[in-house]
Amino acid sequence: RRTAPDSAPESDSFKARKFTLAELVDATENFKAEYFLGEGGFGKVYKGRLQGTGEVVAIKQLDRNGGQGIREFVVEVLTLSNAEHPNLVKLIGYCAEGDQRLLVYEYMPLGSLEDHLHVRRASRKVLDWNTRMKIVAGGGEGVAGAAKGLEYLHNKMKPPVIYRDLKCSNILLGEGYHAKLSDFGLAKVGPSGDQTHVSTRVMGTYGYCAPDYALTGQLTFKSDIYSFGVVLLEIVTGRRAIDNRRTGPEQSIVEWAKPLFKDRKKFFQMADPALEGQYPVRGLYQALAIAAMCIQEQPNMRPQIADIVNALNYLVSQKYDPKIHPIQSPGSVHSSRSLKRDSEEKFDLGFGNEEKLEDLV
Repeated sequence: RRTAPDSAPESDSFKARKFTLAELVDATENFKAEYFLGEGGFGKVYKGRLQGTGEVVAIKQLDRNGGQGIREFVVEVLTLSNAEHPNLVKLIGYCAEGDQRLLVYEYMPLGSLEDHLHVRRASRKVLDWNTRMKIVAGGGEGVAGAAKGLEYLHNKMKPPVIYRDLKCSNILLGEGYHAKLSDFGLAKVGPSGDQTHVSTRVMGTYGYCAPDYALTGQLTFKSDIYSFGVVLLEIVTGRRAIDNRRTGPEQSIVEWAKPLFKDRKKFFQMADPALEGQYPVRGLYQALAIAAMCIQEQPNMRPQIADIVNALNYLVSQKYDPKIHPIQSPGSVHSSRSLKRDSEEKFDLGFGNEEKLEDLV
């Protein structure tokens, strides 16, 4: 049964609970300023505590700016009510009362990946290499990373879903840096049967949006793969997707990275300076190789998410160990030896090449 874009889903059809506005006002003490967590897609997000159960939650209050917000609300409820995966933020419930539209999610105590990568605070430590790889790929005790959430949407959901807004601010972190995808208001049911794409108004975030989608409005699963490549580049380099403090090609992480990808001797220049050389050289090469394949101009050159997950499973096993891996610095004896060893292996990388992902890693 389809739900009209200007209506709210009926509670008996979904796992998500229907809340009254009064319950959510109580949970946030009338949306008290000190409970404000930040701006999410199409609205403000507050921390709350549900009366009765005492459960701590995140409550998104959608902007009351007309039909667009209502459509995003319905899409998000429909998508997350039918999804169940450890790498997707759990939708606990919703409220549709008068002109108010609110969504209630599980609370993610460590905030977003964007906060940890790009917002420096004295109380927050720099993400080390192993934690970064855990966030994107998972690792240890069967913990999966953000890539597994995307794989679930593409390959396991019925019908499959194109996320359309993958970015660092939409990857939220729970205890132990467990990563979950959030904000599904732009999600779109993917093409099926003989269809190759879904034609739609271009929406998403500048810097993460695939060039083919931006130009044609033709949305495919490979549109998400491009965005994933940008996120992986941010994780490895510590740069923002778009940085307006820089000038020219340096503003765009993709434009900055392209010439560096053509010369593997320059790969170490792409490592986040905040890592202070504490990363495995082979792991750095593999992560950059995967990112490079994801941001290929031609969508058919980008790998499938299942191939990326397989490559990341291998990558995450390349943990950094200070007892084994020397600190890398440009021109150091260790760095030169590592680069020479890696360059002698089959690791040809360039834009427009046709090598399979597994050949690169």
